[in-house]
Amino acid sequence: MILVYIFETYLDVRQHAAHKLPNLPKPLIGVVTQEKFEKSRAYSLDKRSVFFLCCCNHIMDTAILFYGVLPWFWKTSGFVLGYLGLNPENEILHTLSFLAGSMIWSQITDLPFSLYSTFVIEARHGFNKQTVWTFFKDIFKSMCISILIGPPIVAAIIIIVQKGGPYLAIYLWGFMFLLSVLMLQLYPILIAPLFNKFTPVNKADFLIPFQGYLTCLFPKENLERKLRNLHHPLNSIEEAAYMYGFFNNKRIVLYDTLLQQCKNNDEVVAVIAHELGHWKLNHTVFSFVAIQVSYRFAKGFVFWSLKLKFNELLIIIIIMWLGMGFVSRCHHAYLTVIVLFFCSMLLYQFSIRKFEFQADAFGKKLGYAKELRAGLIKLQVTDCRL
Repeated sequence: MILVYIFETYLDVRQHAAHKLPNLPKPLIGVVTQEKFEKSRAYSLDKRSVFFLCCCNHIMDTAILFYGVLPWFWKTSGFVLGYLGLNPENEILHTLSFLAGSMIWSQITDLPFSLYSTFVIEARHGFNKQTVWTFFKDIFKSMCISILIGPPIVAAIIIIVQKGGPYLAIYLWGFMFLLSVLMLQLYPILIAPLFNKFTPVNKADFLIPFQGYLTCLFPKENLERKLRNLHHPLNSIEEAAYMYGFFNNKRIVLYDTLLQQCKNNDEVVAVIAHELGHWKLNHTVFSFVAIQVSYRFAKGFVFWSLKLKFNELLIIIIIMWLGMGFVSRCHHAYLTVIVLFFCSMLLYQFSIRKFEFQADAFGKKLGYAKELRAGLIKLQVTDCRL
């Protein structure tokens, strides 16, 4: 964790130094005015300062591991259950109590930085649309969703671990696979609308170019029915659009900033063509498979290793967790699954970047290279986020 933080800090220090350079980069000359560039520099430097402020979070996390706070918190959560008249020996209740306390602690420690970023940095540069009421309402919604769906999932995982036997890894992977499919279908329908407003995109002139090859990929009548406009409260342009869903539940979501800033219909079409590239190349399916492989690798490795008494790597892992105060063999398995999963996610992130380049190439192949570039630059210039 310390090494990761040092590496991230090194990258951010370099980026911070680049943002302090007053000269307009050569690729942006003639595209961005000096005034827009200065506004972008000011915003980027302010955002970077939030990252450096977050170093206290890393210091706190390191102290938590060094002083054995997590095992103490686990024991304390058991005492709380006993005080409430519940059975602390019940592993499901004990785990839920531990996770509930961790969630509350995380919300408390992250709150000052979230408030500062939203109501100071974003507001200073005119990007914030949230009020204090909507800010805390979203936090409350997130916690309610976690309370509703978290306990059944945690309980199911613990029961599978307790009763899985020699096929534990397969059962656990199967459960997570089915859960992932279910959440991919339910999230955009039930959860996402709680935080953002989605409206059907009205029939517009920018749908006219979808003829020929594009119509074969995604019939125009389906495109009109499955396009959604997202009204994002943060006015973020980190994404202009995205695609989600499998089979007949596919949707293309266009951020409201895209439709507001790109008055040229060809630029909107170019962004849609990029998203259709993800669909044509099955990136949604490949991304889903990559995540499942990561799950399977992490859990399979750990539960296979636990059967071997003299596995050197396992001994190192156990020593690491013992040093943090966790003495239970089950704790070693749970925690190691998490660590290995995050390591495997690094490869997943590389594949995601590759998919983005492939989708860009798809749009370029269809003749929308200039329009896609122009549209994205226009969004960046308008919101000063270069």
